Amino acid sequence: MPPSALRDRKRERTRRAILLAAVELFEAGGYEETTVADIAAEAEVGTRTFFNYFASKEELLFPETDDRVRAAVAAIATRRPGERPVEVLLRALRAAGDSPGEHLVDDLSSRVAALRAQVSRTVPSVSGRAAHAQLVAQREIARQLHTAFPHELDEIGAAALVGAVVGAVSGALTVLFQQPQHSIDDGERLHRKIHETTSRVLQPWLAATATTEPVR
Repeated sequence: MPPSALRDRKRERTRRAILLAAVELFEAGGYEETTVADIAAEAEVGTRTFFNYFASKEELLFPETDDRVRAAVAAIATRRPGERPVEVLLRALRAAGDSPGEHLVDDLSSRVAALRAQVSRTVPSVSGRAAHAQLVAQREIARQLHTAFPHELDEIGAAALVGAVVGAVSGALTVLFQQPQHSIDDGERLHRKIHETTSRVLQPWLAATATTEPVR
């Protein structure tokens, strides 16, 4: 294995160690009560190393945003012949949901998602970051959808379609994370529930694709 590949693997292991340490500390003691120094110590790295991987404690709750947007954009770019805009969008969102990034494996992506939803309710900076991240993602996905279907969706129509679908999913998942029976103790079960909830919310859109008219 070339040295560059070994360095990449080492960086990925360190990144995951920091993220895992943070998640476990957040779950056990709370987000606001946990410091960067606590996380670095738990991950057995220095605080300087921590900041080489994450700009802030807040960023730990948003490690996969770019990966998800890239997955959605790739799904739109590889649209199938005959697919309508809604169908492509739904497939793109599913691709984003199934692509948490190489640094998030096992049940870690679900645990991060649950923590983000919970912390967003009490920490304004995290709530604002979540809203901004979602807005940026929606704008990029809408732009790509308009580019893919210029004769069926204008810019406003694409933004409306993406906003409606993403908003429906986000609203449902917010309620899901508020329910005590869907705690972060069982990451695998929570991950499965996230997918079940998302599929349930998207089902009416899937049923409507056969009659969907061009949005302008």
